[in-house]
Amino acid sequence: MLEKAIALTNEAKPDLILLTGDYVTDDPTPIHQLVLRLKHLQSRSGIYAILGNHDIYHKQAKAEVAEALTSIGIHVLWNEIAYPLGKELPLVGLADYWSREFYPAPVMNQLNPDTPCIVLSHNPDTAEILQAWRVDLQLSGHTHGGQIVIPGIGSAALFYKKFVEKIPRKVRRRVPFLEVNVSVVKHWEWAQGLHRVGKNQLYVNRGLGTYLPGRLFCRPEVTVITLQGE
Repeated sequence: MLEKAIALTNEAKPDLILLTGDYVTDDPTPIHQLVLRLKHLQSRSGIYAILGNHDIYHKQAKAEVAEALTSIGIHVLWNEIAYPLGKELPLVGLADYWSREFYPAPVMNQLNPDTPCIVLSHNPDTAEILQAWRVDLQLSGHTHGGQIVIPGIGSAALFYKKFVEKIPRKVRRRVPFLEVNVSVVKHWEWAQGLHRVGKNQLYVNRGLGTYLPGRLFCRPEVTVITLQGE
């Protein structure tokens, strides 16, 4: 699947490749095998990445994952601004929402509000906070598209959350699986696809990986986005 995703990406001949985090589950060691595949990605203006909550799960994981990606020429952004397509289109990469370093204001306030920008932010819930700034396109991941989707309706997690929230918290605490799956994101309605959040736009990629209980009607995704100026 990964080989096919890389091949499809290269066939698109992209100007820019953007990766939105969660390259490992908890142990960072597999990143060293992953970069042997990712090094085959091809882009005219480079490859940029942010880290997700799983990439910083262990104390040393952040550095190990970032260094491995950097070793193959992928630019890792952590509360940073880059200009791979020129000053007319800044690219912002934010720290993970669940990290202690998620402070978008010092980064976003550096931008000219009259200039369009792209923001990479792993957790789509950050779109709510980022409404304070102009974000022409926010790219996120984290949700795996909801993994289980009810055709024509949406992510099953949205309905699951409503069900679980009716269970008293003292009961939920005795069943960790219930509590953890509800807290993955607040806005399960943003689990995948394109959304308007205030004046901003959010696109959530379904990603390639999965987690228990697996995927149903939620195929892995490589997204090709064409930007058009007004």
